[in-house]
Amino acid sequence: MAKPAPAEDAAALRRRLRRSLAAVAAGGAAADVYDEAAAALEALREAELGTGGRKGGGDGEGRRLAAEGGEENGAVPVPPQFLCPISSRIMSDPVIVASGQTYDRRSIEEWFSAGKQLCPQTQQALLDTTLIPNHLIRSMILQWCTENRFNLPQVEHQEENDVTDSDQRTFDEIFKRITSSQKSTEMRQAIKDLRLITKQNSNFRAVLGERPDSISQMIFARSTPGLQNDPQVLEDMVTIILNFSLHDSNKKVIGDDPEAIPFLIWALKSGDMGSRGNSAAAIFTLSALDSNKEKIGELGAMGPLVDLLDNGNIIAKKDAASAIFNLCLLHENKSRATKNGIVDVAMRAIDDHLLVDGSLAILALLSSNHEVVEMITEFDGIACMLRAIRESECSRSKENAVVVLFAICMFNRTKLKEVEADEKVNGSLALLAQSGTSRARRKAVGILEKMKRNMHNRHSSC
Repeated sequence: MAKPAPAEDAAALRRRLRRSLAAVAAGGAAADVYDEAAAALEALREAELGTGGRKGGGDGEGRRLAAEGGEENGAVPVPPQFLCPISSRIMSDPVIVASGQTYDRRSIEEWFSAGKQLCPQTQQALLDTTLIPNHLIRSMILQWCTENRFNLPQVEHQEENDVTDSDQRTFDEIFKRITSSQKSTEMRQAIKDLRLITKQNSNFRAVLGERPDSISQMIFARSTPGLQNDPQVLEDMVTIILNFSLHDSNKKVIGDDPEAIPFLIWALKSGDMGSRGNSAAAIFTLSALDSNKEKIGELGAMGPLVDLLDNGNIIAKKDAASAIFNLCLLHENKSRATKNGIVDVAMRAIDDHLLVDGSLAILALLSSNHEVVEMITEFDGIACMLRAIRESECSRSKENAVVVLFAICMFNRTKLKEVEADEKVNGSLALLAQSGTSRARRKAVGILEKMKRNMHNRHSSC
């Protein structure tokens, strides 16, 4: 087949591709129709993107434009769910507002500062303007940026490391009440005060760098009679560690503290739901450092995190999913997650339509392992992934589902017939090959090509 002329024939290539995909979706297509679809898609990619898959040299300016939501001159388009609905730029610090919508922190803070109290998307009145970090979306954005060689914009509200004398004095005064008071009521109140100030004053968090042994001292203070079995004290202490961990320079300080991570894991196992959820959130933020990922995994966090994903409330489940995903970016933690039943829990979460996006992200991350893929297959993984491709409104979830489906077809080629039967009815892969993310398109085309070869081999053997 003659190769079509480049850019000037792009419109014709699109028409060819649509005709071929329509024939595939209708069912009963011959092998040459699959050939035509694959050839048209490859020619269109060559015509529009050029050799190597991108127009231009892929320099930093092109990436910057794409990160701002444009598709200028071949920059890889950012998945729409990673863009702030207010600024249309990629979110460097995604946060959730009371309506459940996610925005970039700077954009929504400016929105509120302008006196606007309605959610920009839902127009719901927001009586509570508390902003909750969306850890899962942040992790997914970081992974996407890594895969596509994007430089994620710096978080613009990052705290300075300068600690004022006033902050040090305030910390010392509160901490003296925690560690030196003889009255449990006074200690309890001091712990509450520290939780509040570390939540409200981001600059104050830098004081931990000047007092690196403070976390251990606070944990030891919990053994005081009257505090040891108080669930509120446990939740307050866990949340103090979480608040301190939000300051980047504190992540190593807390990770190096011999008591901090074991205490968080203990709270993750033994605390009430508030303590367990905040422990998972703290583990997530600490796991930004690879050295902490390793410690957290070695000290046994994966089991209770998987249990929390399975049995927690929806907020705790989200925190657990974020932590598991981040920890599994370290290879050694993937096997720990698998041994602790993450496949079973994630597949059930998808079937129950709970935390579908987070569960698919975790499974896609683990799908390079043959054992994991076999386990997914045993849980009716093909039907589950095809349903996610058809029904999910999130392009990233469609991508993760087809990544898992591709792995299943790679490891067990006998499953191609099941995929082929579904494709004849629904045409999901053909559509994804045309309209999905760049990674989703590659995986969908790969499966379609395997189906085409499989069909050709069957015809040849007849």
